[in-house]
Amino acid sequence: MMEIYVSTDIEADGPAPGLNSMLSVASAAYLPDKKLIGTFSANLELLPGATSDPETMRWWETKNDAWIACRKNTRPPESAMSEYVSWLKGLPGNPVFVGYPAAFDFMFVTYYLYRFAGESPFSYFALDIRTYAMALMKKPFWDISKSVMPSRWFDNLPYTHVALDDAISQGALFCNIMAENMKAPPIVDMYDKSNG
Repeated sequence: MMEIYVSTDIEADGPAPGLNSMLSVASAAYLPDKKLIGTFSANLELLPGATSDPETMRWWETKNDAWIACRKNTRPPESAMSEYVSWLKGLPGNPVFVGYPAAFDFMFVTYYLYRFAGESPFSYFALDIRTYAMALMKKPFWDISKSVMPSRWFDNLPYTHVALDDAISQGALFCNIMAENMKAPPIVDMYDKSNG
């Protein structure tokens, strides 16, 4: 089956799932040619017993519009994550989790999927956009940020800290990086015995 690149962004009230709550989750599903074939978005009720991280909440105070957006029409995590699993399984290919940073978004999504839906269509894998850019730009990881990436990689799309906006923007960014990478000649393994 073909791969579907599921660019995913979450917003949270702290750095650790379970201790803190995922406020919203959104995904934008892209074909390899950058065709957007579907989106999913949900704002979530807070986890019982979880607390908000004070440093994170100070950051949220500077993002009032995004905070308001992620607190509208909140839903129980049980229903939202079950619907999310159904949406992922309905995609016409294998879903590949894509994030920026993938480690942060993936751990929240994985925790919520297993806790509230009992499974994850992503399995245990996530593709990190920053790491992909590091490899293509041939720079150390800590030298990579969106501000140093080539402008040709960015479409005219908003980054607002509203999960769906960022999932769409980052998915387009990933597809642009992947398209450029695919134009490069493949690396030949000189030790591959199948080559003689």
